[in-house]
Amino acid sequence: MRYLKRFWWIILLGLLVGGGWLMWRSNEVRALKDKSYTVKRTDLTEALSLSGEIDALEKADLKFQTSGLLAWVGVKEGDHVKKYQAIASLDKRELANSLNQYMNSFLKERWDFEQGVDDNKDWQTNGMSDAARDTIKRTLDKNQFDLNNSVLAYEAKNLALKFATLTTPFEGIITHLDVPQPGTNVTPAGAVFSVVNPQTLFFSATADQTEVTSFSSGMKGEITLDSFPEQTFVATIDRVGFVPKEGESGTVYQLSISFDPGTILEKIKMGMTGDASFTFKELKNILAIPEAYIKKEKDKYFVSKMVNGQLEQVEVVQGEIIEGMVEIKEGLNENDVIYNQP
Repeated sequence: MRYLKRFWWIILLGLLVGGGWLMWRSNEVRALKDKSYTVKRTDLTEALSLSGEIDALEKADLKFQTSGLLAWVGVKEGDHVKKYQAIASLDKRELANSLNQYMNSFLKERWDFEQGVDDNKDWQTNGMSDAARDTIKRTLDKNQFDLNNSVLAYEAKNLALKFATLTTPFEGIITHLDVPQPGTNVTPAGAVFSVVNPQTLFFSATADQTEVTSFSSGMKGEITLDSFPEQTFVATIDRVGFVPKEGESGTVYQLSISFDPGTILEKIKMGMTGDASFTFKELKNILAIPEAYIKKEKDKYFVSKMVNGQLEQVEVVQGEIIEGMVEIKEGLNENDVIYNQP
């Protein structure tokens, strides 16, 4: 007891030192364990998903080329139309009258031209001076020019009469009418008739300049639409844009992706959003470890592996690197424990 009272501080110091060492050792073991990784077999997949929406290859906003009175509208929104079907027309009476006037002008110019030819049919005879022949030739040429202009003017009016009726360039569905009822004066910008062919629907996605190099025409993938989350569609890239897409804030390129809607074609609508997923690499049942556990020294790769209670540097042969995981071809076995050492 006398000894303990005399050297109590030494014993206390020993207990403190021993306790501190045990705590340090415990923390070191815990930290080492936190940095450990057990090698296991897994599947690695390198894939990319792009957001986009449904669009159509055949879609058009049809407009009249001239202003006029809207005399007839033969469709309404949602109607199915055939290719070259007439859907609306302007009042053609004024255009028809104007066409008749130009026809009369054409006939007058033609008769003047023929009369001029008859009156000067001997203008190249030797009994006429060169100056007189030049005058007659210029008169005949002028009559020819006037006749040509009358023909062109008549053809232009004939086209205007023809274009007074809007026809669809392809079959499809009428999706929008600016003026559904006739009887009002319209301008080309104020009377738009929109038509879309649902048979030409495709998925339009965008990829930025760091992603677009991974895609090519013919690549297969899958599409999932937000409206049909439980269903996937087989997708094929038809075209990868060569120039950046206009109207976007960044440098992105459009991907035109075809897909088979199957039996739900009528349920798919323009503008529906979704994601297109593509797989670039896929490795099955391989040994893989996180990239952070590998150290490179002089073109060789090493990992820290626990061998008989001691950490040793073990050389490995690595393969593909996918999403931060490295394929290990040689140097490690399944269930080996490795450590991330600085």
